[in-house]
Amino acid sequence: MKKFIITLCATASLLFIGANETNAQNHTHTVVSGDTFYKLGQQYGVAAAAIQKANKKSSTTIFVGERLIIPASVSAAEKNLLARLVLAEAEGEPYAGKVAVATVVLNRVAHRDFPNTVSGVINEVASGYYAFSPVKDGRINRAADSESIRAVEEALAFRGQGSGSLFFYNPRIATNHWNASRTETIRIGNHVFAK
Repeated sequence: MKKFIITLCATASLLFIGANETNAQNHTHTVVSGDTFYKLGQQYGVAAAAIQKANKKSSTTIFVGERLIIPASVSAAEKNLLARLVLAEAEGEPYAGKVAVATVVLNRVAHRDFPNTVSGVINEVASGYYAFSPVKDGRINRAADSESIRAVEEALAFRGQGSGSLFFYNPRIATNHWNASRTETIRIGNHVFAK
């Protein structure tokens, strides 16, 4: 019986710790000099517009000492996974291209045709094909660099803005030309972005 109780407690602890890692929660922030919705979005990994909406703000004006609700964001583990994908997919690309790659993943999370989590989108396999080749070939397992981490934070802060890109590809090396049939939204570096 004693072993059963210890096992039960250990299992509950692991489940609780895991839940904290994957389920971010709302919290509050007291505004200090220099804060803006954009800076708070980067700091907390939440869309600036979401912070503004959560606080029922019709303008971007905030005041020192004001307490703002910061909506839940993606977990630290998902941010890390996304930054590793950005490095693998956009290494050698301009910074704007790295932000755009992260934005594609976030746009997919918000879109009804894709999984509703960052990890679900990145690890998606449909009809035997990986959504992102670095998942298949293992390049996603490399540690993210500082620029990829910064690109993810920027994409999170501006979440929901942009051209609504859901896909990207490099036309020089793409083997599947299905993406070329999509509506092009922008070209950055070697990547074509589309929806």
